[in-house]
Amino acid sequence: MGKGLTRVDRIVTLCMNPALDITTGTEVVRPTDKLRCSTPRYDPGGGGINVALVAQNLGAAAMAVFPAGGPAGELICNLLAAEGLASHRISIGGCTRESLTVNEASTNRQFRFVLPGPQLTVAEQTECLLQLRHAAAGASIVVASGSLPPGVPPDFYQQVANVCTELGVTFLLDTSGGGLTHVNSGVFLLKPSVRELRECVGRALETEDEQLAAAGEFIERGAARHLLVSLGAAGAMLVSRDRAQRFAAVPVTIPPGGSGVGAGDAMLAGVAVGLIRGWPVDEAARLGIATGAATLLTPGTAPCTRADAERLFLETEHPVDLDLVRSRDA
Repeated sequence: MGKGLTRVDRIVTLCMNPALDITTGTEVVRPTDKLRCSTPRYDPGGGGINVALVAQNLGAAAMAVFPAGGPAGELICNLLAAEGLASHRISIGGCTRESLTVNEASTNRQFRFVLPGPQLTVAEQTECLLQLRHAAAGASIVVASGSLPPGVPPDFYQQVANVCTELGVTFLLDTSGGGLTHVNSGVFLLKPSVRELRECVGRALETEDEQLAAAGEFIERGAARHLLVSLGAAGAMLVSRDRAQRFAAVPVTIPPGGSGVGAGDAMLAGVAVGLIRGWPVDEAARLGIATGAATLLTPGTAPCTRADAERLFLETEHPVDLDLVRSRDA
């Protein structure tokens, strides 16, 4: 267990499937050949951990709660301690996964290899919920981000939402697959990508109206109050019951070694920090977009800097209102 926090304006993040992120590079990626790589960079990773690190860099008090085991889990804890991030580790019998990112120097392409993670027992899952409840009791916001590891049921994030509802804590969620489809209540803001939204509803969602309509389905059934749908280079859209807005992407020039890994987590961290500051949700979304763009300027899965995020926030355009009535007929 890392050091604790007593401030009520803190952000607590849950990372059910953390990873030791390893980033390296080689001139050309070829099959079969032995590839000589550059000196690796090691970062603590996984959705919730990335969110906590970015939130801390933006000046918020943050704590990460996560299960971890084996050498990779131990190294993640040591790296977080070096960053000064408050954390609470739930020890598990399995070994925490590793993820590998390889940058191809000759083309500037990036190859990402993501492992599934360890199998969590029922007892370990229960302990995660218990420790999250304890950590979240004095928090303002809980953020759950990332995939669910093997053995964890798809309704686990709904259980987290129930805990947050009982505690009266604002809950933000970023997940995919079964974790997304099994959420039915208690989420303040849900942040799927358009691809994750498409997979969830089983439709192509080729037009903006179709995307708005799909997002509205989550709100109509009470799963979430707001959806912030990331659209990659096209920006994002924020959908609420009575309003929908489109945000343009912030143009950035990616430097050599810059990486988009963790940009979605950084976006959610920016939203959480904006809400902690008392901003309305659309202003918090603007900070999220700027923070996600700032991540493109850092190597590996390193969190963005506050200076980059604040500079890009000033360059972020105000959103444009969208026609919700038309989308409901899509």
